[in-house]
Amino acid sequence: MKIVEQIKLPIHKEMELFEEKFKESMQTKVPLLDRITYYIIRRKGKQMRPMFVFLTAKMVSNGKVNERTYRGASVIELIHTATLVHDDVVDDSNTRRGFFSINALWKNKIAVLVGDFLLSKGLLLSIDNDDFDILKLISIAVREMSEGELLQIEKARKLDITQEIYFDIIRQKTATLIAACCGIGAASVGASSEEIEKLRRFGEFIGMAFQIKDDLFDYTNDKIGKPTGIDIKERKMTLPLIYAINNASAKDKAWLINSVKNYNRDKNRVKEVIEKVKSLGGIEYTTKKMGEYQQKALELIADYPESPSKTALITLVNYVIDRKI
Repeated sequence: MKIVEQIKLPIHKEMELFEEKFKESMQTKVPLLDRITYYIIRRKGKQMRPMFVFLTAKMVSNGKVNERTYRGASVIELIHTATLVHDDVVDDSNTRRGFFSINALWKNKIAVLVGDFLLSKGLLLSIDNDDFDILKLISIAVREMSEGELLQIEKARKLDITQEIYFDIIRQKTATLIAACCGIGAASVGASSEEIEKLRRFGEFIGMAFQIKDDLFDYTNDKIGKPTGIDIKERKMTLPLIYAINNASAKDKAWLINSVKNYNRDKNRVKEVIEKVKSLGGIEYTTKKMGEYQQKALELIADYPESPSKTALITLVNYVIDRKI
């Protein structure tokens, strides 16, 4: 059995019903929009974020979920999908999960409007049902994601990023949405504000580990995920590179910065940068930091009673670290 299917076992029924409810939440009176949303639904990913919502809710409530849990998962998936559609426009990307992106098939103007539609659908789903606690959690995540992206763009121009800024960027860009998933899962089943915050932090730590793993893919030679060196080509300062620059001799530091700034499109130079980062211990250090966030996450749920949903959550945390794509 594939590991993702194994993780889904305790929430198999919930995920099936969620998919039905999610399709319903996408329906409109505009035929063009219906065609596009149908295309989106057909090409869904692993649906890790709704999985976090359901598993957290079931762990907290001894296996029970309710309509608020389903709405919370739908809100998360709508907002996440909206950000992906907008990201493809921003990045001028023609593919998403191996298929054509919305902007590649229907152009940027329609893609931006579809993203706006999905965002408003998500917010209205909460407002129409008075789920203001869920709305607050998701709204904070959307704000932080925008801030994180803009901070990264600003720092890519100057290449003056520290480890602290890097962690701030990935916390806002990636971790905040997974944090919202876990917080919403707990909130949907009536957890206390302290417990919601604890599980929101749990999600944040997983999100940090997830993004660090993503950044490590840039330095692997496997044909997985994304091509080697793509972050360097885009002048993104990720943790292996930041560590290497901070621990290099003055000469190597100048060479690394110059390479990323002026030779980021030169394939051979990018390969040399990757080798230099490896030789300076950037990969080992980054792997260690990823493991620290993994452990912090696991510690936060250690006291919950053993249950299939808790076991699946632990498997999901470990999958984030061990995945090959």
